[in-house]
Amino acid sequence: MVELKNVSKIYPHNVVGLKNVSINIKPKEFVSIVGQSGAGKSTLVKLLIAEERPSSGQIIIGDWDITHIRRSRIPVLRRQIGVVFQDFKLLPQKTVFENVAFAAQVCGEKNKKIKELVPKILNIVGLEDKSHRYPQQLSGGERQRVVIARSLIHRPKLLIADEPTGNLDSINAKEIIELLLRINEHNTTVILVTHNKEIVNSLKKRVITIAEGEVISDKEKGRYIL
Repeated sequence: MVELKNVSKIYPHNVVGLKNVSINIKPKEFVSIVGQSGAGKSTLVKLLIAEERPSSGQIIIGDWDITHIRRSRIPVLRRQIGVVFQDFKLLPQKTVFENVAFAAQVCGEKNKKIKELVPKILNIVGLEDKSHRYPQQLSGGERQRVVIARSLIHRPKLLIADEPTGNLDSINAKEIIELLLRINEHNTTVILVTHNKEIVNSLKKRVITIAEGEVISDKEKGRYIL
């Protein structure tokens, strides 16, 4: 599903983002990527969504070799990858329904299909009764559920969650992780990028640890070791 082969990312002035990283993530896996600030986690996410290009090595997602992906193809790639960030980035003037629908509208989806699809996705994330509310009327956990719903609009096979609980209290964080696990159970590969030790250790799933741009540990049922 996701394969990095000897991937390095070197920024100007020889600043190392990633150094010779090789990772293979199978379809339907739930994998946590952990590490301290500056370890290279954000660089990895940017490479996977083609926001950055590797300095060397190869990146494969599904049937795509995105190592040298053309800019015109990046939107097509991103429709196949759901991405959830710590910053909600919701449109305040749009309702929950409209925020989720907007992600489909910008890709040219027909209104009839959108009206059928959005309620189903809101049901998955437990927000079917709040579709007409605005972001400012929601709790932090509910806003993150909207973000997850928006990321599911194209029914991606891969979901990347980059610090999805960073702005949440422990109760809401637990609910978001439980939602990600349910999504994973429906055959979506999930990559959770986090520094939350408690969450990672409770999952008892595969943990890849990055430090100073390198993979220092890859355990099938791992723990946050730093």
